[in-house]
Amino acid sequence: MTFNEIKNRKVFKLLSNRYVLIFLLFLIWMLFFDENSYLNHRELDREEDKLRKTNQYYQNEISKDKKIIKNLANPDSLERYGREEYRMKRMDEDIFIIEFDSL
Repeated sequence: MTFNEIKNRKVFKLLSNRYVLIFLLFLIWMLFFDENSYLNHRELDREEDKLRKTNQYYQNEISKDKKIIKNLANPDSLERYGREEYRMKRMDEDIFIIEFDSL
């Protein structure tokens, strides 16, 4: 293949056009090297998804805690919660904690 044959091809004519070259350079610059590049956007999108999942987790925990707080408004529930979670007791009673060995 001679240089003239290569020169007459449509691809060569298209790539040798200065506007196409400038556009390709601009495109490569914007995709990889610019501050707002595609790679940076992809990384920021991943971080945003991670933060959304974390936010959803904490929203669920808040709703669970609100239910517990609402339930603790009842004195009997408050006493039961204190006994189960913090092993509290009344002054005149003894508590025996039985733990089972798990194999």
